This record gives sequence, C-alpha cells and structure tokens, in this order.
Amino acid sequence: MRIIAVAQNTFREAIRDKVLYVLLFFAAVSIFGSKALGWISIGQDIKIVKDISLASMSVFGVLIAIFVGTSLVYKEIDKRTLYTIISQPMHRFEFILGKYLGLMAILAVVVTVMTGVAAFYVMLLGGEVDRLFFLAALLTFWKLLLITAFAILMSALTSPILGALIVFSFYVFGHATGIFLDLPPHFDDTVAKHILEGIYYLIPNLANFDIRAEAANEVAVSGAYILWTLAYGALYTAFLLLLAILAFEEKDV
Repeated sequence: MRIIAVAQNTFREAIRDKVLYVLLFFAAVSIFGSKALGWISIGQDIKIVKDISLASMSVFGVLIAIFVGTSLVYKEIDKRTLYTIISQPMHRFEFILGKYLGLMAILAVVVTVMTGVAAFYVMLLGGEVDRLFFLAALLTFWKLLLITAFAILMSALTSPILGALIVFSFYVFGHATGIFLDLPPHFDDTVAKHILEGIYYLIPNLANFDIRAEAANEVAVSGAYILWTLAYGALYTAFLLLLAILAFEEKDV
C-alpha cells in the first residue's frame, strides 16, 4: 500500500506537469503531419504515417521519461519532502518502486493515447491497422520502461541536467550497439576493440524493440521473437531498478 501511495502521488504530480502536455502536443503534430510526407512518396502514405507514428511514440516517450524521470528523486530532495517521507515507516526501496510505477502509469497512458490516435488516423486515411502495429507499440512501451528504470537510477545518482544527458546518450547508443562489433579490420587485436565489445554486451540493444519497419510494411514477426524481446527487456529493467534501489539506499539524505 505504501508503494501504491507513492505511485499515485507521482502520477498526480506528473499529470500536472506542463512539459508533459507540450511533448504530447508535438507528438500529435508529428503524427498528423506525417501525411504531408506521404504526399512525397505516391502510394506510400499509409506506411509513412504508421512508421512516423511509432517513431513518435518512441522519441516523445523517451523525452517524457528523461524530463520527468531524471528529476523524480532530486525534486523531492530540493523541496525537502523526501525527509518527511523517509521518516515515516517506509523502506527506501518502496519509495523507488513507487516512483517507478507512477511514471510507468504515465507512460502507459501516453502510449495508449498515441496508439489510439495513430490507429484512428490510419483508418481515417483508408488504411488498415493489424495486430503487428499494436505489438510494435507494445515493444515501444516496453523499451520506455527500461529507459525509465535507467532514468530513475540517474535521478538517485546525479543532478537532473547531467542525468538527462546521460539517459539521452544511453538511448542513442542503445540503438547503435551494432557499431561496437562491426569495426574496421585495423581494430583487430587492440584494447579499443575489447573495450567496445564490452560496451556492446553491457548496454541493452534497444534496436531489438524496434519493429516499426515491419509494422509499417506488414512484414510478419514471429511470436517467439516478441516473447524473447519482452523477457530481455524485463531482465534489464529489473537489473536497473535493483541498481537504483541500491544507489538510493547509499544516498546520504
């Protein structure tokens, strides 16, 4: 019940944040404006709308996780409300889990609304929305949960500005982990290659969650791949949340 209370309070605070509505406005503009790009490619407008809609969910969802998530703990310390909270019969891990669940609920609402708006817009344009489109939205949401866990970790370790930069870098590198293995031959047997290979296995491969090209072009994706990706994301998310809890336990507040 204590975790749920923190989650509800986090949800109420985030839903009042003006940044959230600014980001949702630009997300809506990108979805409805995608039709303009469809005019450039004759006969490809539905595919482009689907692709941009799913990309918007990812980008604007990440921005919400960054702007809201990286300041969750810092804001409580700055307002000195954290001291009142942890002086109550509440464990620190309950506080972190409550904050995470509250932000997770916000992202669930955001992704659900954006998916519904995008699906309605595609059908309004005469296209069809199949099961794969919703699976792509689900994997996007799953990726956002992983990034949110990392944002919570950064909020327990550093300031919001530095945390936002680190989380954004995490997002960018997570989509480009393949370059750490596809190195030119002159990197062979070098220390740099071993370091980059280590980074490849350390940073989660966020590209695994991206099936928007398949969804836009109606290319089948196996159920086994979907389940493997969900399990992959759940394990990484649990690990990052554990690190966030340990970091907050050691924080001198």
